[in-house]
Amino acid sequence: MVPRIIVDGLGKRFRRYHPERPNTFTELLLSGLRRWRPEEEFWALREVSFQISAGRMVGVIGANGAGKSTLLSLIGGVGRADEGRVTTHGRFGALLDLGAGFHPDLTGRENLYISGVISGLTRQEVADRFDEIVAFAELEAFIDNPLRTYSTGMQMRLAFAVAIHIEPEILLIDEVLAVGDIAFQQKCLDRIMQFREKGCAVLLVSHDPGLVAQLCDEAIWLQHGRIVANGPAELVVDEYKAAMDAETKRRTPASAPVLRTTGGAELRLNENRFGSLEVELTGVALLDEQGEPAVELENGRPLQIRLNYRAKSPVAAPIFGVSISREDGFVCYDTSTDMVNFAVTTLQGEGAISLHLDRLDLAGGAYFVDVGVYEGEWAYAYDYHWHAYPLLINAAGGGQGVLLPPQEWSWSESAASPRSMAP
Repeated sequence: MVPRIIVDGLGKRFRRYHPERPNTFTELLLSGLRRWRPEEEFWALREVSFQISAGRMVGVIGANGAGKSTLLSLIGGVGRADEGRVTTHGRFGALLDLGAGFHPDLTGRENLYISGVISGLTRQEVADRFDEIVAFAELEAFIDNPLRTYSTGMQMRLAFAVAIHIEPEILLIDEVLAVGDIAFQQKCLDRIMQFREKGCAVLLVSHDPGLVAQLCDEAIWLQHGRIVANGPAELVVDEYKAAMDAETKRRTPASAPVLRTTGGAELRLNENRFGSLEVELTGVALLDEQGEPAVELENGRPLQIRLNYRAKSPVAAPIFGVSISREDGFVCYDTSTDMVNFAVTTLQGEGAISLHLDRLDLAGGAYFVDVGVYEGEWAYAYDYHWHAYPLLINAAGGGQGVLLPPQEWSWSESAASPRSMAP
C-alpha cells in the first residue's frame, strides 16, 4: 500500500533582515543596499525524510524553533520547500489555527458554513452535516447568536467540530487538543482515534511528550530543523526526556534547600523537584470555589491552582504549566500558558499566576496536581514539582474510567409497545 505521506530530503530556508530594512524605493536610495540585503540565512528544516502509512499516528516533538510547525505547513501545502519534496495521497484535514477566518459579527451558523466551505466541503455537504457538527460542538442553543457573544472555549469547540467533520484521509494536528473541558477533550480524542481506525494517517505536533507516547505509534524528534530520532513513540519520547533531564541537571545549582509544601510534603531537588531555579515556585495552593485550601473535592466542582513565584533576575517569556495525573503516572489533564496563547512577559521579583477550572469532571479517586515553570522555548525547567500536591476527588458511582461528566438517562417507547407495568 502506498504511504499517505512521503517526505523526502525536505529543507526550508528563511532569511532574517535588518529591522530598519527600507520599504520604499526612496528609502533604498538613501540607505543603500546594506540594510536591504538579508543579514542572515538559516534552515528551519534540513534533510528531513519519513513516511506515514494509512492508519498510523505519528507525533512530532521538540523545543520551540525546532521546525515542527514549518514541517506541518509544508506538508499541508502552505509554502514551498527549498530542498526535497512532499508527496501526499488522500484528502486533507487540518487542526492547526482553529478559528482562523471566523468573523465576530456573523452568527455561529454563518461561520460554520464559511469555515466548512473553506475546509473543502461543498455547501450541500455542510448542510448535510450541520446538525451533527452543532451537536458535537454542544452549541445547539447558541448557534444563531453572533460569534462575538461566544466565549473563547465555545469558538474553539465550533472550529474543532467543523474541522473533524470533513472525513479526512490525512489529518494534521498542531497543539489544539486542549479544547473545552475534560469531557469534550476526550470526545475529540475519541474522534481522532476513529479516523485512525478508518485508515487516516495522523501527524500530531505536541509539546507534551506524554501525550505523544500515549496516542502515537511512532514519534519524530526534531532539533534545529533536523531529525534526531525517529521510531517507536515510547522509545523516542524516553530519549527526548532523558536529553531534557540532562540539560536541566546541567543548569541545576549544586545545592538547594529542602522545602515543604503547604500539605507538609518535602520538596527535594532531583527527587520530586527539578529545574535550574532561575525562577522558583515558592508556594502552590489548590483552592475551592470559596477560595479555601482544598485537598479533597467533589466531582464537578471548580478548582483554582495558584502558583507563587520568585525570579531573582529578569526572566523573559516563561511558560507556566499544570497537569493532573494519577499515582501510576497517567496524565488526565495537561495545560500551559503556551498552549492557550496566554502571554507571560518578563518575570522579576515576586508574583503569582492562577489557573481557574470551572469544573473538574474526574472520576472518584486519588490524583496529583503537578506544576512547573519552564524556559520560553521549552528547552528546560526552571522549577517543576512532581507528585507533591495530592487531590482526592469524591464521586458517587456514575461509571468507570477517568472521566465522570454530568449525565442523564432517558427512555421512551413507541405507542405500539407500551412499557409493561408491574402488577
